[in-house]
Amino acid sequence: MGVGKITPAHDPNDFEVGERNHLERVVIMNEDATMNELTGKYKGLTREECREQLIKDLKEADLLIKIEEMVHSVGHSERTDAVVEPYLSKQWFVKMKDMANNLLESQKNEQTKINFFPSNFEKILNHWMEDCHDWCISRQLWWGHRIPAWYKEDKIYVGLQAPKEEGWVQDEDVLDTWFSSALWPFSTLGWPRKTEDLKRYFPTDVLVTAYDIIFFWVARMAFSSLKQMNTRPFKDCIIHGLIRDKLGRKMSKSLGNGIDPMDLIDEYGTDALRFYLITSSSLGTDIRFDTEKVASTWNFINKLWNASRYVLMNLDNFDNYTLDNLSISDKWILTKLNETVKTVRKHMDKYDFNVVGDTLYSFIWDDFCDWYIELSKINMNDTTKSVLIKVLKSTLKMLHPFMPYVTEEIYLKLPNIKDSIMISSYPQVDDYIFKTELDNIISLIKRIRKIKLENNLKDYIITFDNDILLKNQEIISKILKNDHINTKVNPNYTKIEIPFINDIVTIYYDGSLSKEELQNMIKEKERLMSSIERRKKLLSNENYINKAPKKIVDKEKNDLTKEEQELKIILEKIG
Repeated sequence: MGVGKITPAHDPNDFEVGERNHLERVVIMNEDATMNELTGKYKGLTREECREQLIKDLKEADLLIKIEEMVHSVGHSERTDAVVEPYLSKQWFVKMKDMANNLLESQKNEQTKINFFPSNFEKILNHWMEDCHDWCISRQLWWGHRIPAWYKEDKIYVGLQAPKEEGWVQDEDVLDTWFSSALWPFSTLGWPRKTEDLKRYFPTDVLVTAYDIIFFWVARMAFSSLKQMNTRPFKDCIIHGLIRDKLGRKMSKSLGNGIDPMDLIDEYGTDALRFYLITSSSLGTDIRFDTEKVASTWNFINKLWNASRYVLMNLDNFDNYTLDNLSISDKWILTKLNETVKTVRKHMDKYDFNVVGDTLYSFIWDDFCDWYIELSKINMNDTTKSVLIKVLKSTLKMLHPFMPYVTEEIYLKLPNIKDSIMISSYPQVDDYIFKTELDNIISLIKRIRKIKLENNLKDYIITFDNDILLKNQEIISKILKNDHINTKVNPNYTKIEIPFINDIVTIYYDGSLSKEELQNMIKEKERLMSSIERRKKLLSNENYINKAPKKIVDKEKNDLTKEEQELKIILEKIG
């Protein structure tokens, strides 16, 4: 048989035990955490002093058998690091059972529920509501909305205004911050008055917040709106992750790993930081902050800015907008634009901002800047200028939610534009979708560039008799900066054949090597053969394969494949 100490007024778990067993709740502390008159000779001692004195008295009375050290969780104040001492006092509560059940029922109906993105975060909301306790809404703070309750003798009055009679004293406590925040969706619009703003803007469409305050804020807005307005506060709730440092740690003052966004804005601009934060991770996942990626986004903006300057430079006094007589490159970029608009609209509707960011980045950097702008230099006519305007204008509109400042700046410089990009219509998929062979031609050009780089070619001849290539020979010549296409070929030249659809494109070049080049290649051949032998031996070792991290093993395999390809090229050259 043993005896257990129960203090229902000073421990949350003991409080629950006391409730079940109808125990008296005896408060033995004052509000300053000193002992009160119920503690006898310990009256006036601090809680720490009292504990030490109790141990001393138990030892003197020979009632203490042993002391065991135990590690357990003790709540501390985030601001002062002081130990939090549970203390029973009169507070204001909100009964939660009916409101929690109301929210759970609302979430079962597709027409009334809040749609979470990603959807799995709805489970957090439901979990809290299924195990919901009455909510203490009074706080002993110096700031906040003061509780609208007044006292006079043993009477209590609750209302927006104080009673007219004298002698009423208002409660000194304030409302819990989250209670005030829970009213945000409708209180900001004039509620409880039936204003035009409330009628027009409530409920709202989307809330964007982090997963760590789903219970503190999202759930409370939800059940408060259902209670006060009889409807959900917003249709969709986007959950984003937290911004952490490179090591995955939460940013905090104590760790000193925080970053001042104003410093980043001073160096890279608001748009670069904004685009990076919005598009760097999928919904609900944390971001490991990397300043280099903000710098990379700045480079992307610079690329857009230079492309826009090129377009504007070619539009002086231009007013003959036309999309007639489109060239193959015009049709290609308009098709790419439509594919981009379709993808962007689809994923914007699902709030997949990381997919939208990748799509726009790829289209602007690769398709528009690297290819179409170069292709446009071949034949800069009114149609090409018109296509440049259309593509740039649509691109700016799709980018605007992510980069509001630079897109507004460029947009207002375009011909016949007077109003802000913010009030322009969002791009739609239109009829400019063509099937062209330009993708195949671009793939061929990329392959030729790679061969040129691998073989250090300065002069080379390209031959083909394919109708598509013959029709677009000017594009190939201008982009590759090579006038030696289908010209006379030296029969002693080395040739490389490239498959193109059902034909062959051939590159001819002088493959003879100088003495120095031959010696360098022999050295490289020996180095590659030695490295390949080492990697093969390593990868044939089952002990290494089983124990080494998969990433390292995969890298060894990839490096082996790469070196074997390099060796093959060298052997072909030196014979």
